[in-house]
Amino acid sequence: MGIEFDFGAVLAEWPLLLRGVAWTIGLTAVGTVLGMMVGTFCAWARADGPRWLRAVVGTYVELIRNTPFIVQLFFIFFGLPAAGVKLSPEVASVIAMVLNLGAYSTEIIRAGIEATPKGQIEAAVSLALSRSQVFVRVVLPPALKKVWPAMVSQIVIVMLGSAVCGQISTEELSYAANLIQSRNFRAFEAFIVATLIYLALSVALRRLLDWAGPRFFFGR
Repeated sequence: MGIEFDFGAVLAEWPLLLRGVAWTIGLTAVGTVLGMMVGTFCAWARADGPRWLRAVVGTYVELIRNTPFIVQLFFIFFGLPAAGVKLSPEVASVIAMVLNLGAYSTEIIRAGIEATPKGQIEAAVSLALSRSQVFVRVVLPPALKKVWPAMVSQIVIVMLGSAVCGQISTEELSYAANLIQSRNFRAFEAFIVATLIYLALSVALRRLLDWAGPRFFFGR
């Protein structure tokens, strides 16, 4: 029995696909910016913060890194309402992505911080810079430069992980593909198209971050 493919039936639903791509890009952008901010603060806390803060951050990092992303997402969306905190699918997705990227980027950035020569920090202190100035101007830029390839890979992983957010009705790309195949029963074609779009998004995101890193975060 021959198999007939009909990609036209999927591509005809391009407004749904476009909306899904837009949501995927939006979730990734917000999750990346906020997640890196969380990761930078937590990396500082683990490297140079007070003992109680290091313990809190360490617990957060270990909790997130040792549990599945989908469980974290479900806890935020389905579990928090039991405590009186009800969130929309989009907000729950953003929070889950921020917390997830924040935990992983904490360890990535901390590795870069620990690789910074002590003499470089001591030289900055001798110039009467405050601790925050030393961290932001002297420690963080070279640390990011050392770990940027790992950071880029983690951001791409988080972007791909956003596909799980369709499970709570966030209208990202995988949600769109699933909705399309439920309408026309072209599951193979729908998910092949979604796969190719995710591939294109991953390549584009990696190249964008490789270009942006030296220009905006740590200099050439």
